Amino acid sequence: MSSTQAPPAFVPVTGAVSSRTWVAVAAGMLGAFMAVLDIQITNSSLKDILGSLSATQEEGSWISTAYLVAEIIVIPLTALLTRVFSLRGYMMGTTALFLVFSTLCGFAWNLESMIVFRMMQGFTGGALIPMAMTLVMVKLPASKRATGMALFGLTATLAPAMGPTLGGYLSELYGWPSIFYINWIPGLLLMAGIAYGLDKEAKRLDQLWNADWLGIGFMALGLGSLTIFLEEGNSKDWFDSAFIITFAGLAIVGLLGWIVTSTTREHPFVDLRLYGQRNFLVASVLSAVMGMGLYGSSFLLPLFLGQIAGYSPMQIGEVIMWVGLPQLFIMPFAAKLSGKVDNRILCSIGLLLFGGSCLMNAYMDATTGYDQLMLSQIIRALGQPFVMLTLSNFAMNGIAPKDVPSASSLSNMTRNLGGSIGIALLATSLTQREHFHSQRLGESITGFSLATQQRLDQLTQSFVAQGFDPVNAADKALKAIDGIVRRESFVMAYNDGFFLVGGILLSCILILWLSDKVKSPSGGGGGAH
Repeated sequence: MSSTQAPPAFVPVTGAVSSRTWVAVAAGMLGAFMAVLDIQITNSSLKDILGSLSATQEEGSWISTAYLVAEIIVIPLTALLTRVFSLRGYMMGTTALFLVFSTLCGFAWNLESMIVFRMMQGFTGGALIPMAMTLVMVKLPASKRATGMALFGLTATLAPAMGPTLGGYLSELYGWPSIFYINWIPGLLLMAGIAYGLDKEAKRLDQLWNADWLGIGFMALGLGSLTIFLEEGNSKDWFDSAFIITFAGLAIVGLLGWIVTSTTREHPFVDLRLYGQRNFLVASVLSAVMGMGLYGSSFLLPLFLGQIAGYSPMQIGEVIMWVGLPQLFIMPFAAKLSGKVDNRILCSIGLLLFGGSCLMNAYMDATTGYDQLMLSQIIRALGQPFVMLTLSNFAMNGIAPKDVPSASSLSNMTRNLGGSIGIALLATSLTQREHFHSQRLGESITGFSLATQQRLDQLTQSFVAQGFDPVNAADKALKAIDGIVRRESFVMAYNDGFFLVGGILLSCILILWLSDKVKSPSGGGGGAH
């Protein structure tokens, strides 16, 4: 069906791992961490960025959307581009470009330039995520992969938690451009580590000419349009907007076209037929749900703390960091257990802890803050490593060496898509549930209610005592009651959001048991049983 050459089969690695290889793997993890971190690092600094660029909040949403669109398009392309430029050449080249575009983001002079630079930043940085997993699979022997996957899992769970934290600290101390300039530190370390740790390989530029460009075009159209649909849908009232309807249609056309071209070509640029393997399909579904949980909780909690508790970005960061720090100690323990215990059991425990922590957050009130949230954050931190590590094991179990880059790309693409779906779902839920709760509370708080009349009288007297005339005092009392109703409506809407995420995570424990029994090879379990 196609003249494209088959992807090269990676030779399984055996024996001891050299220090050079570990340096390369560590550099790859640094790249994945940096790329995931940059998805959300602008969130806590968005107000400052929009002020400098003279842009509205709605226009500013494109700063994140542009990055996500480019990233989701390049992730499936990584397998092809790695074959063309070699693992070493592509990682070093794309990192160098990522640093250039990061710097240009800091120099952006208007919204349009920022969106273009963020898009290019996403296109160059997105490739670093699947390549980190590919490094683990092709450079480490089976006995060491649990350690490598543990490191990869840390990048996927720590970065979403630390993005708003680091962004808040940097913008408050050094101004918002510093959130882009900081990439030079890990970026240069990454390039040095890859240059030292990986051998040079020949480029295969002929693969570019023979590539499935029709399939690539459909993929870019489908995934790009789907991401725009998800990211912008809530702010534009979904199907009430011709803009959103257009992108929904383009997403359907692109994705169907990609599926058809991928299944009819002998050697597609990324092999969608991997979804036909049961373990990989189950792992992909759970990766999407994990993306919803990771990015959804990282979306809801900072919003709640900023809007309801009135926390500054730095204070929000101090709460969020408790979902990150314990993972550093839990992940090595999870890696060791993964070789001895059925990974379905470990993943179930992780989902139970993660989902349970979200349900704990479903009972917040207007006074909830740092002290009340610490326990749920720590429980979330205990659960996430077990899920991320075992899902990587499920996804890559039984994958042929030649399919490793494709499997890595598809697994990471699915998680990112899950994150976009989760944020879109929660943003819509937040808007609708706030209206619902506001309406219900409004039914109870009427001028005919004795409790309302007494509360209005108390507030009016309080404002009169502060020096306001009776008419203004009565008006301020009404506004105060309205503010309380709005605040409580939002608190209940945030609780509903956490309840939704927790329920979805817990329900996935049933889906998990459709997969085969898997243990990490490091424990001698030898894969599937």
